[in-house]
Amino acid sequence: MVGSERRGDVCAVSATELAAAIRARELSPVEATEAVLDRIAALDPELNAFCTVTAETARHRAREAERQVLRGDPLGPLHGVPYSLKDLTPTKGIRTTFGSRLTEHHVPTEDALVARRMAESGGVLVGKTNTPEGGCKAVTDNPVFGPTRNPWHTGRTPGGSSGGAAAAVAAGMAPLAEGSDFAGSIRIPAAFCGLVGFKPSDGRIPTAPNPMLWHPITYCNGPITRSVADAALMLQVLAGPDDADPRSLPDTGEDFPSVVAAERPVTGWRVGWLGNLGFVPVEAEVTRACRRALGVLGELGCELEDVEPANADFSAAVEAYVLLNANRRAALMEPHLPERERDVDPLMIWRVEHSRARTATDAARAEMVQSAVYQRVRRLFERYDLLALPTTPCPPFEIGVDYPAEIAGVPLASQFDLIPLTYLFNMTGHPAVSLPAGPTEDGLPVGLQLVGRWRGDADLLRAAGAYERAAPWADRWPPLVPASGVRA
Repeated sequence: MVGSERRGDVCAVSATELAAAIRARELSPVEATEAVLDRIAALDPELNAFCTVTAETARHRAREAERQVLRGDPLGPLHGVPYSLKDLTPTKGIRTTFGSRLTEHHVPTEDALVARRMAESGGVLVGKTNTPEGGCKAVTDNPVFGPTRNPWHTGRTPGGSSGGAAAAVAAGMAPLAEGSDFAGSIRIPAAFCGLVGFKPSDGRIPTAPNPMLWHPITYCNGPITRSVADAALMLQVLAGPDDADPRSLPDTGEDFPSVVAAERPVTGWRVGWLGNLGFVPVEAEVTRACRRALGVLGELGCELEDVEPANADFSAAVEAYVLLNANRRAALMEPHLPERERDVDPLMIWRVEHSRARTATDAARAEMVQSAVYQRVRRLFERYDLLALPTTPCPPFEIGVDYPAEIAGVPLASQFDLIPLTYLFNMTGHPAVSLPAGPTEDGLPVGLQLVGRWRGDADLLRAAGAYERAAPWADRWPPLVPASGVRA
């Protein structure tokens, strides 16, 4: 096994490379874990990405992983690779607060399905990452642990609700992070932190436990990584049916890492630019960065086309999504109200009140709108192989606010004005990925969002991999990352 002389650069190694090096006995799981724990100790006091660091458990698991390698035992795909889980994901015996005073001291007795699958893959859990209360907003702060800061600019938010997960990966505090997405909570932090954030097709990764299995909008888990190959590797680990989630997809036999590794071209693929969905204010420098990134796909042989304005206007989806979101939040919060209303985030209370003011008929109409939105997107894919648009309408904004006061000169009335570019595809269930589109003039990350066909996760990863090879970003690191942690 490689000794401590490798520790300085291990945090810059991808999960795919780490897994291969451990399997080849070129790197020790212990050294990989210690390198990550050292990085957490050095940087997390400033970033606050982790709310719980499981250092001793991780060391124990890493030592056992090393013994398994030396014995020649069968090894899982993530054997010895450090990773984190979001604090919305239940972990047996490990405090899981959901970012809320209501559950500040909660310690689950069972693992969530995604937690179990990551552990069974051989990975080493190094901790739980910070999240807003219940994942209720697009920034990451809560009254239990406080705010998480963006590694690219510590005065800015990393986004949310998987902001702790994204900040951890961006700073090299583990190459893999699990996030969850109900309105963009994987893709928004990935965009704000210069990473890959993959929201899979509905049902691709089973969700359990889930108290609302039949809710119209699926709450899904997915990877936040530094590379498309790592996202594919983690998706392979997490995907596959389970009876605990009756809407989980059957095993299709697809090998997602192999799809990326094959480096197949995307020549002739038709890409439709959706822009701002017809109503979302988007900062000019975000549009410019995404248009430049889209040009990379054009250089790869894709046929680029602006979607006709009449077919790209999805403003009718707003009211429906807000109500469907609010109904879920209200149902989950109701048992705690009004007695503990003061302990709940005001944005969560706003959702409860919004839901209470609507009727069951209003909810049914919202589902009808959702169905119509799906059909409109489905028809777009009769013409296009991919859809493209910005992930977020602005770069990372100042920490301490829930959303900017205005974007592109347009005042924002609520946080729902910030997130339509992503939540549209939570409504339809299509797979979507945020990829780095390049920095702003101030050096802040911008994300390009690509959307794949219905259940077309593999093809979406193929396109994302082609884009990454043509416009690589793996060597870009935030200024606060020590130079010794980045390979030449």
